[in-house]
Amino acid sequence: MSRITDSSPAAHSPAAEEDPDGLRRSLLGLPLALAGTALAPSAFAQYGSSSRADATPPGGGTQRLALLVGNRVYPAPHDLPPVHKNVRDLAEALTQRGFKVTTAVDQEPAALKKIIDSFAREAVASPPDTTVLFYFTGHGMQVDAENLLLGAGLNPAANESTLVTSSLHFRRDVVDILPVRSQGLTITVIDACRTSLRAALKSSDGLNQVEAPLGCLITFSTGAGKPAISPSVETANTFYTASLVKVMEKATGETTFSDLFRLVKLDVQQTMLNHPIAAIRQVAQFPFIAENTRVRVRLTPGATGESQLPRFDNQDESTAWRELEECQWPADVVKLASAYLQRWPKSRLAGSAEVAREGAADAAKAMQRNDVRLFKSAFAPKPDLPTLQAELRKAARGDKDAAARIARMYRQGQDGVNNDINRYEGWAQFAAALGNGIASYELAVYYRGADQPQLAAQYETRARELGYTPPPTLDHVRK
Repeated sequence: MSRITDSSPAAHSPAAEEDPDGLRRSLLGLPLALAGTALAPSAFAQYGSSSRADATPPGGGTQRLALLVGNRVYPAPHDLPPVHKNVRDLAEALTQRGFKVTTAVDQEPAALKKIIDSFAREAVASPPDTTVLFYFTGHGMQVDAENLLLGAGLNPAANESTLVTSSLHFRRDVVDILPVRSQGLTITVIDACRTSLRAALKSSDGLNQVEAPLGCLITFSTGAGKPAISPSVETANTFYTASLVKVMEKATGETTFSDLFRLVKLDVQQTMLNHPIAAIRQVAQFPFIAENTRVRVRLTPGATGESQLPRFDNQDESTAWRELEECQWPADVVKLASAYLQRWPKSRLAGSAEVAREGAADAAKAMQRNDVRLFKSAFAPKPDLPTLQAELRKAARGDKDAAARIARMYRQGQDGVNNDINRYEGWAQFAAALGNGIASYELAVYYRGADQPQLAAQYETRARELGYTPPPTLDHVRK
């Protein structure tokens, strides 16, 4: 199919027709100044498929590949003016971090699938420690539990059958064809409107919750059922991409990609919750992150693993950081991170300390819930069980997916962990309290099988509140 490249404001005026998603379109009409921090114009001026590999990576080491997909052109009034700027600005920021960047804008579905398939083949053929990043900005929605990414020219208001057959399926067409490597890192970033076709403002609709395969980090610009706000002008970024570019430019090289995206999440939340316009505060985005990684890859190319920890200016800071790193009880992590930030607020690892503090605060709050039967002994170090030990550290810092994986270890007796149904329940309850809707649904199925219908109904309701819709083939039978 031919590319759609007409990007003139007149051709895509959002005021041409009535928008079915009234709230989102009213926000699209807000002035540029309300859209977020405006960033410097990018050096990129050409749209279409292109490769950006002319910049010399700072440092060297691990190969880095990125594909940035941006679809602005949809039938009126669904155009998304900030998309091209999103792609330009993020491409520039990633190039400065050592990525070979390929961009694809305004691609119709068939052409877009070919571009993604080609990128996936390149990624699979790359070294096992390659960092791979896929980014999509455009329209996205859920139909029958399937997360869909819409190619250019596809009408978001089309019937469900057309959308399902004509759109990219996020899992099948993106996540599942990218490399799965325990020692590598694959990142997918979706900055898309997550409003469901059927009920734009229902909190139970929107893109479905997902968990990441091994070696993968997945992030969505907003939570289930919430619109990702887009300004109506070409000269501003969306809120999420504006924060991503800003944080990536400011972060120190010692910051890991895992911490980077959590810093972006905090920045988006703070920007929108403190916005002077009440309408924006009311629909503030809370980005979604799903992660299942074994290595910590830093922004500086080639910096991975514990051997790359930075040298500190003095022994006191080194000791304090090591103590924080080794701690795995949420309340203590909060105290240690707060003390570290108070004493070394300008440390190269200040951002990572902030992420640890905020995540552990969420974990500590979850531990106080009456419906979470998990105790401090569950977080005791397990040096003889390295997989469990690594997951405990993450769970203590609020990682909902790590908590869910621990629950499954105890239920299934995996990775040297003894089967313990009581520990399974406690960790699954903790994962649900942290926001894992899939773990909540699995717990509902367990309680249904254990003839505890009240608890089953409670956790099934909780799963749907968290944005998880089980596929029709799994509904009420998921194991």
